[in-house]
Amino acid sequence: MARRGQRSGITYSASPLLASPTPVWRGRLLLAGMAVAFAVLGARAAYVQVVDNAFLQRQGENRYARTLELPANRGRLLDRNGLILATSVPSASVAVENADPRHPQVAALARVLGQRPAALRAKLTQAGKRYTYLARHMDEALGERIKALNMPGVHVSREYRREYPEGAATAHVLGFVNIDGEGAEGLERALDKRLRGVPGSRRVIRDRFGRIVEDMRDVVPATNGRDVTLALDSRVQFVAYDQLRRAVTRHQARAGSAVVLDSRTGEVLALANYPSYDPQDRAQRVGDGLRNRALTDTFEPGSTVKPLMVALALQQGVVQPDTLFETAPGRIVVTGRPIRDAHPMGELTVREIIQKSSNVGMVKISQQLQAHAMWRVYADVGLGQKPRVPFPGVVAGTLRDPDGWRPIDKAVMSYGYGLSASLFQLAQAYTVFATNGQWLPVTLLKATGPAQGTRVFSAHVAQEVRGMLQLVAQHGGTGERAQTSGYTVAGKTGTARKVVGGKYLAKYRAFFVGVAPATDPRIVVAVMIDEPGDGKIYGGQVAAPVFAEVAQQTLRVLGVPPDATPPPAATGSAA
Repeated sequence: MARRGQRSGITYSASPLLASPTPVWRGRLLLAGMAVAFAVLGARAAYVQVVDNAFLQRQGENRYARTLELPANRGRLLDRNGLILATSVPSASVAVENADPRHPQVAALARVLGQRPAALRAKLTQAGKRYTYLARHMDEALGERIKALNMPGVHVSREYRREYPEGAATAHVLGFVNIDGEGAEGLERALDKRLRGVPGSRRVIRDRFGRIVEDMRDVVPATNGRDVTLALDSRVQFVAYDQLRRAVTRHQARAGSAVVLDSRTGEVLALANYPSYDPQDRAQRVGDGLRNRALTDTFEPGSTVKPLMVALALQQGVVQPDTLFETAPGRIVVTGRPIRDAHPMGELTVREIIQKSSNVGMVKISQQLQAHAMWRVYADVGLGQKPRVPFPGVVAGTLRDPDGWRPIDKAVMSYGYGLSASLFQLAQAYTVFATNGQWLPVTLLKATGPAQGTRVFSAHVAQEVRGMLQLVAQHGGTGERAQTSGYTVAGKTGTARKVVGGKYLAKYRAFFVGVAPATDPRIVVAVMIDEPGDGKIYGGQVAAPVFAEVAQQTLRVLGVPPDATPPPAATGSAA
């Protein structure tokens, strides 16, 4: 029987391969090859560690060195009197990197953060080696409590949180910033380059727990952003917002907007919309509510543009203020399309056409005007062009080329249909009546002096039309409810049906645009109420009372002396 481990009949020691001698050169070649390999490795090691060690240094630094950004303090937004409208306050942000989910301080950290310990442990496990935020823009006191825990891998950094003291009243003008402090909407976005500043930096060494051991180089300080002073007057802004809120609620309307301009400087004293939102509540900063309707929504302006066409007719000498037009039976047909007044009014002078807001009278005046002349006046007062203000989403409206106007187009254009404009554009257009014929550029930033306007009408014509607009707010006019206590006013009502999908619906926008005091205008106020739902649809019923309150309180804020005795209670008609 053969031995275990050896097959029967095979003798390994007798193998010819083992018996043959090994050449000496083979061993020497192997030894030389190993020596060369070690020499190459040694040379390479010496090269990367002594001659060209930048790569290894970079890799080493990546494991223990960090560049920390030092945030710049964003500039403030101030109203014209220096009141803070938007400011940045210090806050704390908490992040983790290589944090141990089993650390005994996890439960304490969860309590400060207002989270459940189990949920926090899951976040720490998921974060792992990645730098992950647990909370942003916390109160600094909470940040100090977290620092005191001295938990490895948990970093507390300083950031700035944006605050808006005036809240919803100024939200549509100021807008807001995103979580990283960059302008996202409104003036925060438009003026972002001025406001945000330049961040600084700090290069540090951290240990394996993420704790800062020492600084590697001098700190580069941050350059804070610049403050910007706006034209807004926070007192006027609040009045406009509050009156809109009351009117929208009272008339069960969809929305409302108001614009107040200083007719000497072109400054925007107020730009309000309702409903609004809280700019510090991220849950509210979504969807339709962010639109600044006064600047971004366009509509057919209706009767508010009638004074512009009357001014053109006076300028060209085709009518006089006392020229008579027959408007009975309150209906006129132009190329087969009937145009109606709210009710028959018989023979009216040009003054009364404005006072009573007669569509038929305006069509008859327009029949004596050229389409190109009408278009030129609309263009000269800014319709069909984007307002030159630094605001995202500003719209131009529509003003069609006059070469394509048919007789019916010219007729409806005379009383505010067939073109579209924003409420902001309407307010700016009315500066021609506040400045004796000059159209003013407007600004959202505080001005240093009077604005330089562009003449559209002669001073005499502008004053004549302003006198007609005074009749609108007096007994028998469509805007009696626009009259204020102690100040004369001049303005125009407007009521326009809404167009949806190319069809006119039984839904309306109500307007009032005017100037005050009428004897020496200081302000222009434009008001729009969208879809009043309590059965009152006319501008004289819905928008004029808002104008009256806003104009009166604004003039008092500005210290403008009264120019009239208080009128009796208004009970007149509306249109």
